[in-house]
Amino acid sequence: MKLASLKKERDGRLVIVSSDLSQYVEAADYQTMQQALDHWSEAKGKLETQYQELEAQKNGKPFDPKKCASPLPRAYHIADGSAYLNHVELVRKARGAEMPPEFLHDPLMYQAVSDTILGPTDDVPVPSEEFGIDFEAEVAVITDDVPMGITPDEALSHVQLIMIMNDVSLRNLIPNELGKGFGFYQSKPPSSFSPVAVTPDELGEAWRDGKLHLPLRSIYNGKTIGQPNAGVDMQFHFGQLIAHAARTRPLGAGTIIGSGTISNHDRKAGISCFAEIRMIEKIDSGEFQTPFMKYGDKIRIEMMDQEGNSIFGAIEQEIVPYKSVSQVPERKMA
Repeated sequence: MKLASLKKERDGRLVIVSSDLSQYVEAADYQTMQQALDHWSEAKGKLETQYQELEAQKNGKPFDPKKCASPLPRAYHIADGSAYLNHVELVRKARGAEMPPEFLHDPLMYQAVSDTILGPTDDVPVPSEEFGIDFEAEVAVITDDVPMGITPDEALSHVQLIMIMNDVSLRNLIPNELGKGFGFYQSKPPSSFSPVAVTPDELGEAWRDGKLHLPLRSIYNGKTIGQPNAGVDMQFHFGQLIAHAARTRPLGAGTIIGSGTISNHDRKAGISCFAEIRMIEKIDSGEFQTPFMKYGDKIRIEMMDQEGNSIFGAIEQEIVPYKSVSQVPERKMA
């Protein structure tokens, strides 16, 4: 089953999307994605029935990702991990620091912006290019209600939807923030997610062991710069990430958990963020060569199935200067 949220008011209008992303119908019993997640035990079956009818009859309206908000236009909780240790190791090595041994069994995680989420084709407004603008291509999951203290194996049963993510980062603000010893805030502005979220069964064998075993492609200004496999070199699967987040608190339905920047040890796979290629340059040559993103730069993030079909639709965004509140995606109230 594939679901999306058309832009409408703050929380969007929940729709069911055909497997080939060509058509949609409005959900009959639930107005928003969050409403469906709050009643997921019954909502899943009702939405699945509509999905199967759409697949059989092909009687929907044309689906346009540009009219979509992210599947959850705002969320109660977003926690982003860093499950790919190759990425973590490169970051630390570039500044001459060793990776602590506890990173092998204890995931890194931060709480991200959840009250404002960019749509998959919305511009990314940033106040200054000097902030070090970067994208991060990731996989993310949406959970139903998760009890506190759950085990990693149990946690996997709470993964209800899967998406891809652009975790926007402002790299030049990070060192001072982390130096204060209190984590990210200004350096992590609103992120975005794919137009469509899909249920795990839709992915077949590509979803196994709590990982999505397919390449995630990043295209920068029309050029492919990376397509690492999301199922390779992932130290912590999503069950472990969810259990880590739920160790001392329950997670409400609609919680989003991100994988962190996808990164393979094989450098031929390319990159999922500019910080990584800069780290490699620093290690190899002693200095950074590749700049961070500038106004007018465009990033496209997309995952294809084995037949070359887009699974989630593409995140397509342009970096733009932030000048006024008029650039914030409009959410008119009824």
